[in-house]
Amino acid sequence: MGRCADRHRPAGAQARAEAGSPARAAPAGVAGRFLREQFSLAFSVAGGDTASALAAGCPVVVKPHPGHPRTSSLVGGAVQKAAAETSMPEGVFHLVNDVSVEAGTALVVHPAIKAVGFTGSLQAGRALFNLAAGRPDPIPVFAEMSSLNPLVVMPGALRERQAEIVVGLTGSVTLGVGQFCTKPGVVLGLRGPELERFETGLADAFANVPAARMLHRGIEERLAGSLGKTQDFIRFSGAAHLLVASAEDFKTSEVLREEIFGPATLIIECADQTQLLDIAQTLDGQLTATVYLTADEHETSRPLLEILAQKVGRLIINGYPTGVEVCPSMQHGGPYPATADSRFTSVGTAAIQQFARPVCYQSFPEALLPPELHNANRCRIWRQINGKLSKEDVGQ
Repeated sequence: MGRCADRHRPAGAQARAEAGSPARAAPAGVAGRFLREQFSLAFSVAGGDTASALAAGCPVVVKPHPGHPRTSSLVGGAVQKAAAETSMPEGVFHLVNDVSVEAGTALVVHPAIKAVGFTGSLQAGRALFNLAAGRPDPIPVFAEMSSLNPLVVMPGALRERQAEIVVGLTGSVTLGVGQFCTKPGVVLGLRGPELERFETGLADAFANVPAARMLHRGIEERLAGSLGKTQDFIRFSGAAHLLVASAEDFKTSEVLREEIFGPATLIIECADQTQLLDIAQTLDGQLTATVYLTADEHETSRPLLEILAQKVGRLIINGYPTGVEVCPSMQHGGPYPATADSRFTSVGTAAIQQFARPVCYQSFPEALLPPELHNANRCRIWRQINGKLSKEDVGQ
């Protein structure tokens, strides 16, 4: 099990366990996992949340998504086999066979569960969050729920790289048939001839997108429902869908502010930079935001970037949000309703923090400390000693 340790002792003191207050990241307890509907493999039964919880030392109980129960069963069996072959503790992983709402409710309120990971709709995520908060002993729910992932095209970038952005945006919107939670679902630009040409170019590019099936019927039905509610704003509809609306319509229409899950994006036409900033300010919390700009627009874009930095977990310049790298710096989370707690990430090495909690051991004799906090670093793990990372023994 992966753990981190922190040792502190007064300067000049002897290297004794009772000098200072060592701390470690302890397992939060049994973790409940709800699977993503759009990922039956990579972020599913054996995905990042499961790996993070196991790495933190937490047993995991997984509830499959009803969209891919048989795939979940196959992967779950592989995890259980691997756990047995590597001598993991018995019961370290369990896959629930029931995919019903009642089973999910029972999982969240069970007293043995100490943390929950979830990815899905805002309605379902909020319901689980409320259930967990209503327990006699409230527990954290790390829920990823809804995100528009706005992409802003500044005037200079629109003039200089319009064709390039059309190609890249088309690829990002339609990647995986638009079933990525980081898909750019809203594009902001300044109204005028350049934006009109951009809209025409994007519609033409969408017309050339080949038809593809979504993961399961439920997602297709929700996409059709979303497009039905926003049909007055649809500019082009085919294998991918382009919607166009004014900034005024976006501010006053609730349906335009809802995520359209699938290969679709909405262009918002802003009258000027002031209105663009106003729209950015009214956005809810998001996983990502992207700004396309030129070197000449660095200074004029600062107010926009400052607003967006308060709204998102990941801010991108001249790129696309759909690629999510698993690395220490990744932040796959954002203010509500993107996630339930913007301080945590579900992707990257910091994801382990969802399922670990700090424990400080004050005035402990070394014999009573956990092995990873002994003066001799027999675990050979990284430890922070007086503010510095080290694998050395305390006192060296």
